[in-house]
Amino acid sequence: MFDPNLFDQKHIQSQSSVALTVFAVGKYLDVYLGYFITSAEKHFMLGLRVTYYVFTDQADKVPIIELGPRRSLKVIQVEKHSRWQDISMMRMKTISEAIESEIRPHCNYVFCFDVDQEFKGRFGSETLGDSVALLHAWYYKLPKDRFTYDRNPKSKAYMETGDYYYHAAIFGGLCDNVKDLADYCFLGIMEDKLNNVEALWHDESHLNKYFWLHKPSRLVSPEYCWDPVINDKRDINVTRLIWAPKHYDTLRTR
Repeated sequence: MFDPNLFDQKHIQSQSSVALTVFAVGKYLDVYLGYFITSAEKHFMLGLRVTYYVFTDQADKVPIIELGPRRSLKVIQVEKHSRWQDISMMRMKTISEAIESEIRPHCNYVFCFDVDQEFKGRFGSETLGDSVALLHAWYYKLPKDRFTYDRNPKSKAYMETGDYYYHAAIFGGLCDNVKDLADYCFLGIMEDKLNNVEALWHDESHLNKYFWLHKPSRLVSPEYCWDPVINDKRDINVTRLIWAPKHYDTLRTR
């Protein structure tokens, strides 16, 4: 077990600041955003300056949540897409643009989250690094031949093999590095679109390709994004963030 005080002291002394980006589009805003932000206030990067960047197509419906000292929230209006796959893939373009225009002047680090999650324990400065990737809770114990990389040679996300399977529900790092990742994924997605190709797991497939070519400096354990449905958690002593119940049948557009 790590000593959290050592990490916190280092980042407090260096005045590290963190941007948390999250997309709350359509019904996802009503169902998940309030729980996500409220739980983040209890557990995410306590002691550091944090700015939440909420991307939504319904800015007037973002709940008013009381935030702690040195913590703020900014709402950014985004375009509404008809398919959830397009929402997922186009977020990379939005993240890149936000880093350039909004985030980089104010924050050292960026963490990008899916909204359908809830913090349950410390998610602190021990996770900060130049480039941060998350091991997928469902795949970290499986052999590599079971990893669901994109196997279509026509896709820019195509991979014959890899080292780990990364989960796009959380990724982060220094602003410039996260922007590089987002730009890489967006360009791959757009080239696929020109060729009438769509990667198997959309932006997550492109993210896995990026981390295969550009190794992350920090790997985050599945305890930082755990699915409670998984029965075997013998090596997960703490669950710091969990997947919220999924309601794909009612929340996702076709």
